[in-house]
Amino acid sequence: MPRLSPKARIAALTLPLILLAAQAGAHTGEGINTGFASGFWHPIYGWDHVVAMVAVGLWGAFLGAPAIWILPVVFPLVMAFGGALGVMGVPIPMIETGIALSGVVLGLLIAFAVRAPIWVAAVIVGLFAIFHGHAHGTELPEAFSPYGYAVGFVVGTGLLHLAGIALGFLTNSEAGKMAVRGTGGVIALVGAAFLFGLA
Repeated sequence: MPRLSPKARIAALTLPLILLAAQAGAHTGEGINTGFASGFWHPIYGWDHVVAMVAVGLWGAFLGAPAIWILPVVFPLVMAFGGALGVMGVPIPMIETGIALSGVVLGLLIAFAVRAPIWVAAVIVGLFAIFHGHAHGTELPEAFSPYGYAVGFVVGTGLLHLAGIALGFLTNSEAGKMAVRGTGGVIALVGAAFLFGLA
């Protein structure tokens, strides 16, 4: 069995720990008494959000510099804009479809090793970020500060992007590249399950 590099070991440990923490928080239902905490856990609660946000970091890592840092910055910035639209009640059609499609499209881009120019990748990621942000904004609990909530969901999203980037370190080997592409396929399947109402 081949030895894993330090980066690969970090990648192999990061995602399971984040997902374990997410599930622990989701099942207790305790401690969500501030806008920040509610916003932080909101993107981590739903697998439709989780797979898309991990995919952004993973695709960025697959594309390499500068995408590895640009895409995970573009997504939360544009997501915050979409969240503001949701808080203001500005309607955007087919929000849930857009969220589900983000998993399908981003997963397929990874699975088929698509190397898009950075501006194309940023536009794709930004477009899907609007749907995710709008959903967060419209679901803002009335009792919480929208500012704390927005900061919380940007931080939670950033951690999911980092998990994707960590997984992207596996692309240092041929077996790792295949694992990353396989992960993209799984992400696309999860997105399709939400798209067709199977999840």
